[in-house]
Amino acid sequence: MEYDTKGKVLKKAVVWKDLYFYRKSDAIYQLTVDFCHRFLPLYGDRTVDQMVQAARSGKQNIVEGSEDGQTSSEMEIKLLNVARGSLQELRSDYLDYLNTHHLAVWSSDNERQQRLRDFCHSHNDFSDYEPLVVKMNDEEMANLLLTL
Repeated sequence: MEYDTKGKVLKKAVVWKDLYFYRKSDAIYQLTVDFCHRFLPLYGDRTVDQMVQAARSGKQNIVEGSEDGQTSSEMEIKLLNVARGSLQELRSDYLDYLNTHHLAVWSSDNERQQRLRDFCHSHNDFSDYEPLVVKMNDEEMANLLLTL
């Protein structure tokens, strides 16, 4: 623990940009924006706003929780739980998309799913996915996002 000049106890600052789960959530946010622009109507469908906001909330609450965690562990935990909830909401939106469009949700024994899981395990940043997703259709991209 560190002490500031007034004798208050502060937790060591966390560099949220370096956090594994922040980097994943940033990739999810950017990929979600791309997915929505490519595969959902830009007007007249609240799904786009809901999905983008859920992805953004996941990312931003990690930032805020990490910052607030210097002074309040309770607030840090609450905000990280909000981030988790937002990302679970987004997960449900991708499952709904696949189901309503009669597309496959890849099972864990699917070879493509296994390759995706291996790739996602060792790639955390949007730049890792950007060259791949331009070639993906909606089913592939939704399954990628579910895997992330």
